[in-house]
Amino acid sequence: MTADVLGTDYETRTLPLGGGDAVATLVHHRARPATRGAVLYVHGFADYFFQAHVAEHFAARGFDFYAIDLRAYGRSLKPGGPANYVADLAAHFEEIDAAVRVIREEDHHERLVVMGHSTGGLITALWAHERRADDVLDALVLNSPWLDLAEPWITRTVGTAFIRGIGRVAPRVVLKKGLGPVYGESIHADHHGEWDFDTTWKPIEAFPVLAGWLRAVRRAQAQLHRGLDVRVPVLVLRSNRSLLHAKRWSPEAMTADTVLDVEHMQRWAPKIGPDVTVVQVDNGMHDLFLSAGPVRERALAEVDEFLDQV
Repeated sequence: MTADVLGTDYETRTLPLGGGDAVATLVHHRARPATRGAVLYVHGFADYFFQAHVAEHFAARGFDFYAIDLRAYGRSLKPGGPANYVADLAAHFEEIDAAVRVIREEDHHERLVVMGHSTGGLITALWAHERRADDVLDALVLNSPWLDLAEPWITRTVGTAFIRGIGRVAPRVVLKKGLGPVYGESIHADHHGEWDFDTTWKPIEAFPVLAGWLRAVRRAQAQLHRGLDVRVPVLVLRSNRSLLHAKRWSPEAMTADTVLDVEHMQRWAPKIGPDVTVVQVDNGMHDLFLSAGPVRERALAEVDEFLDQV
């Protein structure tokens, strides 16, 4: 264990992964005492764990809080390697499994809640489906999960065939140079937001979108659309509206999901499993926990209420 960039109340450990020099990084914020088990947080694309207020919220409620920076993300990013890239989202199951072993076998937690944001919501839903018979998970919380492309119908259909083809033969081709500045400027303290995060790990306009990675996302979303069998209670949180494809920041960006289509979340969430609750959080941004104070407090309160019941 070593001290983390978030301060002395946070510890990190490197999780070696099979094949090459890839690693993941597990961040830990201890509850004193941990009476309710553990929460494991999984971030999204062009992201890493910096939301200390979220860790402190759940630690104050008796949960040991863990967060994982996936391979090629944040603390786990290797100089010179492709940022935020895997050719199959299931590759990330290895680091989630490694984190769960630490939480359950070394730290002896009997109860585990996994929490996924955006792409992390897609990854954790698929992971929970694959591990459904292993009895390692007690509840799943998804914060604005990426369940479909936030694009017109033609892009989601014909465009997906193109993505799959080019992603197979030329996986490192750049499809987009980034995601645009609107969301990053809405949350970073140097612009219009409240949060001071490392822009080498989370650039304002995100990292380039590579064809092989987007192919992996579309394959994972197609699997979810066919239906998963996650056997624990699932909470899906989403904003009440989206503001997509804006080129420049505006005040409206502070009260909407500017990254994903919230109607897709509503449509596809029931495909995750038999016990899924969808809650709309009005005026939420893409990461509901980074929204304006009253909004993020509402989102966290919804998680609290959900966890009190499972």
